[in-house]
Amino acid sequence: MTYPWLSLYPKEVNPTIDLSEYDSVMDLLEKSLQKWGDKTAFINMGKSLSFAQVDKLSKQFAAYLQNECGVKKGDRVAIQMPNCLQYPVIMFGAVRAGAIVVNTNPLYTPGEMAHQFKDSGAKVLIIMANFASNLEKILDQTKIETVIITKLGDMLGGLKGGIVNFVVKNVKKMVPSYSLPQARSFKSCLSAGASMSYTRPDIDLEDVAFLQYTGGTTGVSKGAMLSNKNIIANMLQIFEWKKPCLEEGIETVITALPLYHIFALTVNCLAMLKLGAVNILIVNPRDMKAFIGEMKKYPFSVITGVNTLFNGLLNQEAFRALDHTALKVSVGGGMAVQKAVAEEWLKVTGCTLVEGYGLTESSPVLTCNPTDGSLQLGTIGIPVSSTEISIRDDDGNEVPDGEPGEIWGRGPQVMKGYWERPEATAATMSGDWLKTGDVGQLIETGFFKIVDRKKEMVCVSGFNVYPNEVEEAISKNPRVLEVGVIGVPDPRSTEVVKAFVVKKDPSLTEEDVIEHTKEFLTGYKRPKKVEFVDELPKSNVGKILRRLLKEADQKNHPEVWKEQG
Repeated sequence: MTYPWLSLYPKEVNPTIDLSEYDSVMDLLEKSLQKWGDKTAFINMGKSLSFAQVDKLSKQFAAYLQNECGVKKGDRVAIQMPNCLQYPVIMFGAVRAGAIVVNTNPLYTPGEMAHQFKDSGAKVLIIMANFASNLEKILDQTKIETVIITKLGDMLGGLKGGIVNFVVKNVKKMVPSYSLPQARSFKSCLSAGASMSYTRPDIDLEDVAFLQYTGGTTGVSKGAMLSNKNIIANMLQIFEWKKPCLEEGIETVITALPLYHIFALTVNCLAMLKLGAVNILIVNPRDMKAFIGEMKKYPFSVITGVNTLFNGLLNQEAFRALDHTALKVSVGGGMAVQKAVAEEWLKVTGCTLVEGYGLTESSPVLTCNPTDGSLQLGTIGIPVSSTEISIRDDDGNEVPDGEPGEIWGRGPQVMKGYWERPEATAATMSGDWLKTGDVGQLIETGFFKIVDRKKEMVCVSGFNVYPNEVEEAISKNPRVLEVGVIGVPDPRSTEVVKAFVVKKDPSLTEEDVIEHTKEFLTGYKRPKKVEFVDELPKSNVGKILRRLLKEADQKNHPEVWKEQG
């Protein structure tokens, strides 16, 4: 099969990557940490760690995992915390111990946590104290043998760290009480690891490095098996893409997206590690005052985010007043970048906001707009290095250029498959092609454009929400007869969840439905809108037809849908 349009991209724009540069993610970490040495690597809440310090501390933690937790090659180690200095130390330590890292959203409910920990078979969990009360509720349902708890201020040092931990727990009341007597403290584990011997595991490119959980229209969260090859390949692809506009050893990147998300993991953490950049870790970007305060302290040259983040910043006078002269690269992903936001971003910062596209299953980047000024707003750009994109019909045949079809992607960054789910893997993969479930088209300039989402999942601020999961939570309310869920446009978060409910109890209110879901779903998954209906459209076998719900909503509420066209 040939792709004539690939000739549209000259080698200097789309170079081939060399996978022989590293033999594993561990190799990347070791070489980068040693190369940059005493240079600052990470900054969080005013405290910095050098590359050499991260090298030393992550090796200590790896030694502890091996000697005290019995972690061997291929064991799963789960991490559940926001962006903080502990994260790279813990994640790098787990990788260096030979473990498969299981990144976990700290906002998960106990049920969501239980599913991911059981499905992955995690042996060790390192968790922020703020979320330990949820763990207490489900720990006995898992196979977790070792729980290590860290507090937000643990790596801030001395008096400052103690004050932060006191305020977080006793003043801000952000640490609900919990009882996990078997748990160990991260600080004690890190200290103990200093006197333990470390054994470098034998890891190669084909070994799984990360289980990144994602989902689909079935609502079942699945672990995408991302190999060392997948992660290294995408890191190199990103590095090559940034090379024309960034210099090694001098850049500063703002990391507001959580490191547990594949976008920040690969783009912000690993690609910037290779580049030798200073990484500013933002704990809570929703606290715009504190977030912008951090941005003011450190003149930054790179920022990544989702559309809602950029839009939120643009609506803050304090951000608009910042000195943006150092900014070289702004990258939007995880959700569509709105044209109005991109145009205003350029006006305010003088830096073009470029859009890329990818999935957890592709580590994540498949395409991105160029940084040489030839970008096209409203498109997802061109394939990154060593990557092919094909537009297919429902039978898997290529469609003529310019016609819409499902986006298929192929490249060294595409996952090995879903963890212990061969049927789901077979449904998503066709040979080495990844079927994205998104509808796109190749336009005449050689750029790709998203037309629509084929899957029924809802995209809320870059996070996938699966209708079946929301429907199941709502249906647990005994006052609900039936429920169907769709995503509807929202100017702040691209989409929000809307539920169509058939009442069993006539007194049921919208507030009742939303309140009930708090027990089962984290915030962004909960319905923001509820509409009561007499019946739901169904197929002849009784399946709720969400497509018809969406069509009816478009007809009944055209003002909501007009911006989406």
